[in-house]
Amino acid sequence: MVADVIAEPYAPARKGLRSGSLGLISSVVIAVSSTAPAYSMAATLGLIVAIVGVHSPGTLVVSFLPMLCIAYAFRELNKVDPDCGTTFTWTTRAFGPRTGWMGGWGIIAADIIVMASLSQIAGRYALLLVGADGLATQTLWVTVIGVVFIGLLTWICYRGIEVSARLQQALLAIEVITLGVLAVTAFVKAGTGHALPGASGPSLHWLDPWTGSFSSLSNSFLLAVFIYWGWDCALSVNEETKDRARTPGRSAVISTVLLVAIFAVFSMAALAFAGPAFLARNSTDVLGAMSSLVLGSTAGKLLILSVLTSAAASAQTTIMPTARAALAMAVHRALPVRFARIHPRYLTPTVATLVMGFVSAVCFGLLTLASKNVLADSASSVGLLIAFYYGLTGFACVWFFRRELLASPRALLFKGILPAAGGLALLAAFVLSIKSYWPASSSYSSFAGIGGIFLIGAGSLLIGVLLMLVARWRLPAFFTGRTLPPLQQQAADSDQQAAGSDADGRPAGGRDPSPGPATGMYIREDAA
Repeated sequence: MVADVIAEPYAPARKGLRSGSLGLISSVVIAVSSTAPAYSMAATLGLIVAIVGVHSPGTLVVSFLPMLCIAYAFRELNKVDPDCGTTFTWTTRAFGPRTGWMGGWGIIAADIIVMASLSQIAGRYALLLVGADGLATQTLWVTVIGVVFIGLLTWICYRGIEVSARLQQALLAIEVITLGVLAVTAFVKAGTGHALPGASGPSLHWLDPWTGSFSSLSNSFLLAVFIYWGWDCALSVNEETKDRARTPGRSAVISTVLLVAIFAVFSMAALAFAGPAFLARNSTDVLGAMSSLVLGSTAGKLLILSVLTSAAASAQTTIMPTARAALAMAVHRALPVRFARIHPRYLTPTVATLVMGFVSAVCFGLLTLASKNVLADSASSVGLLIAFYYGLTGFACVWFFRRELLASPRALLFKGILPAAGGLALLAAFVLSIKSYWPASSSYSSFAGIGGIFLIGAGSLLIGVLLMLVARWRLPAFFTGRTLPPLQQQAADSDQQAAGSDADGRPAGGRDPSPGPATGMYIREDAA
């Protein structure tokens, strides 16, 4: 039966990455760091409060549910096919090469675009941390520091997964401890009567997301999708993780639960101390506005450090999955083979990592030259791409396991109901994004009456379609299904080869003119 074949894990193509380098804790740290809790709260909490007021904690809790559903989809797919290409690999196996290629492009495009926003934040906060407040307002210096920041993190990712993991642990510790100190202090001040005017004591009513308006709930949900994005980075390093079939999936589920706890507690602390009017008024930087009021001017520097480390951690864990997605696409012949190069000592993707850093720096520079408004809109446009590839993965899980769903209640729940619910929620978010971001009034920039957020998000997907057409012309093997076939077919081919013949009945040692993922192809830098 096909279900019996699918249920057995399939060893992914050898890519030359350093296997067994990450444990469960490191994997969870990478997943949580990638979401950048401090940066996400600083940039997004005020916007959510402006829409739903004191219902913000409830909105964050409800928005977590689709993320948890998609995390289960990632977990189940990773169990049977732990490939660092994640969405690209799994959607190709489920729906075919064209859909899979666009899924991979969704990851790459989202990561490149968000790097511009992260670099701007890092450049500005680095200058604020050293007291150069005047330079922090100058676009040139913020851009220069941001580009240096991209270069440094690209070098760290190039040097090896262990170095990256150790840095992530340090950055996340600073970030979470600072947020914890801020939240506890805010609760204490609110409880002792030192809250700002307009604030009120915490209430269970705040955990109710319903404001009486479906429109406000949906708009706040779109923002929350961006807040939770990034935990899938733990899956992109699955081939470098101990017990790669189980640990990355567990990390994804654990990290989403940790994130909802962080966001719910901090949002309630911020509302209890500052009140909704203050948070909405300072929506562009909630942490910056609260820092000195809660901790004082000196200790308030901790908040600046927290946002800086948050942006650094997120940027690093943005470079890693993009490089590995490109590596997987190259190994499976969906991108030029040069992207499959691996460093002989560090065992990291070389060309893919360096190209990611270079393209991110160029994109950051171009968006900065275009205008600050375009740069601001670029960050918001990532929500379209997130909803696209997360939702696609949810549907891929349901289709991939469609013959297994009735085998047991557990299979129906974790491989069918939950991934489908997450996919439908994110499909709705994608459609709502188009509706919300189409008008010019929805964005800081616009063209021909269309909002800049929609133009950047939809434009990125259109560029992906054009690049896919070029790839289809230049790399026909992938698009004819010869390099990444459906998993059950690949497993069946392996069984036949083990029995002494290949899928066509030829001797197992026969020459295959169309090498696929089972060949273990990867290129070391010392191989000419």
